[in-house]
Amino acid sequence: MAHLKLRRAENISGDIFVDNTCIDCDTCRWMSPKIFHRNGAKSAVYYQPKNQIERLEAMQALLSCPTNSIGTVETPKDIKKVQETLPILVTDNVYHCGYHSEKSFGAASYFILRPEGNILVDSPQFSAPLVKRLEVMGGIKYMYLTHKDDAADHQKFREHFSCDRMLHVDDISPDTKNIEIKLTGTDPISLTPDLLIIPVTGHTKGHTVLLYQKFLFTGDHLAWSSHLNQLYAFRRHCWYSWSEQIISMGKLISYNFEWVLPGHGHRYHTDKKTMQQELKKCIVWMEKY
Repeated sequence: MAHLKLRRAENISGDIFVDNTCIDCDTCRWMSPKIFHRNGAKSAVYYQPKNQIERLEAMQALLSCPTNSIGTVETPKDIKKVQETLPILVTDNVYHCGYHSEKSFGAASYFILRPEGNILVDSPQFSAPLVKRLEVMGGIKYMYLTHKDDAADHQKFREHFSCDRMLHVDDISPDTKNIEIKLTGTDPISLTPDLLIIPVTGHTKGHTVLLYQKFLFTGDHLAWSSHLNQLYAFRRHCWYSWSEQIISMGKLISYNFEWVLPGHGHRYHTDKKTMQQELKKCIVWMEKY
């Protein structure tokens, strides 16, 4: 938990605060935007919760902070109840796991509940409360990793759930050399009739995205920028090839989806036609960048 002695001066007075160990990952700001904002290249509390909904969102962000930089002045009596609300339902059968990992700089992880077997998209922290909740929800059949940066505690999840992990061979590292399913090539891979893996070289050489029904899980390839008010890609954090990433982005226009669920950045939801228009705008922006 955060330390009161390290509480940032930028916080307003009240129970919830952010300390100076914050790494500016943005997790709390998109999970609970009414409570947290950015001040001095780190997060801070600028509004204290005034009802149960606001309190719940703030406490979910607290549990999801990858560096435990969010704390409370008073010992939170509601913490166990908050733990039971994670993973958080996004819509339909798709959940946001919370419990972001510092190993992936606070990347979001998602959980797909399916009769044919549940899927964990990228790795959260291997946190006991989360693991217990995932057990209740039926465990994990597949652990899909979009790319090498967001593998975090993949080994612990494999050992506990005996899930088959998958990652593209071009993103395999010494830490992931024992991955069960090694994806290859640049063509789309149909894992099951409702799961399509699309290679999107750019951010890393072996980055892929997962299309499940109307949901596109995009890792670090694509996200929504609330600042620019558009879909965008991380130019300053493109580790392999920006020009290849632009080409990869163009491939997505031919697919129909309504949700962009990224590892970093904000989620985005709209109708299929608007999504295609936004993708085209993103590509134009990338080409000018």
